[in-house]
Amino acid sequence: MSTTAVLSHAESYVIGVDYGTLSGRAVVVRVSDGVELGSAVLDYPHAVMDTTLAATGDALPPEWALQVPADYVAVLKSAVPAAVANAGIDPALVIGIGTDFTACTMVPVLADGTPLNELPEYAGRPHAYVKLWRHHAAQGQADRINDLAFERDESWLPRYGGLISSEWEFAKGLQLLEEDSELYNRMDHWVEAADWIVWQLTGTYVRNACTAGYKGILQDGEYPSEAFLGALNPAFARFALDKVAHEIGELGASAGTLSAEAAAWTGLTAGIQVAVGNVDAHVTAPAARP
Repeated sequence: MSTTAVLSHAESYVIGVDYGTLSGRAVVVRVSDGVELGSAVLDYPHAVMDTTLAATGDALPPEWALQVPADYVAVLKSAVPAAVANAGIDPALVIGIGTDFTACTMVPVLADGTPLNELPEYAGRPHAYVKLWRHHAAQGQADRINDLAFERDESWLPRYGGLISSEWEFAKGLQLLEEDSELYNRMDHWVEAADWIVWQLTGTYVRNACTAGYKGILQDGEYPSEAFLGALNPAFARFALDKVAHEIGELGASAGTLSAEAAAWTGLTAGIQVAVGNVDAHVTAPAARP
């Protein structure tokens, strides 16, 4: 019997990668019955930078929480192949990979997805790094967003319980603009880490609907208006249009296929399906349905 015939009758498997606050965890699941066959964990080499910036040793202000995006790629290179080995399966039988991410975790990047902290001239600039979900130093900006939205009776505010969090996309983006405008202007995309890691897997940037609608204030196909954002800061008027807005991917859909580079990282087969990103808590909703 040919190898092709054997593979056509073999079991198939999928991989899930959960990106948490301190580590990334990979799991191998059999498609036919959902049984978990293997797993592996990698602690992020730089953990959470909440007191000092690793690149310089400089102290960070209160309420900061930063990460190094390369640590997320390290999970793909380490935990994914380790999980496959732990499962004892042929990696050629893996047909897809999906990821989730703790949110709202934001990455400032160039047009090709390169994080700003990876540019040598910005390695010592705190705002060039990932702002982890628990970065709360944008509370002042969040307060201004909430006050102005209430004053203007913005229709989207009640959908969020009347308050936008300092953890979310717009407050953190406004902090970046106001504290390091050079980096803000150099940044092409303000990307959820949930989408950045999928971008690394596929080579294509797709914005997931969950974080866009929840953390990114996308309601009924629209972000907060230029007039609203400009009232916060004139230089912030086009934030949504220029830094945030992008093609939206449906949850559970394919964001693309595994690139040759990512296949080399993971030991998987190039061309398998990669799911649209999602939030760690929200991705469990389908499993909770009766």
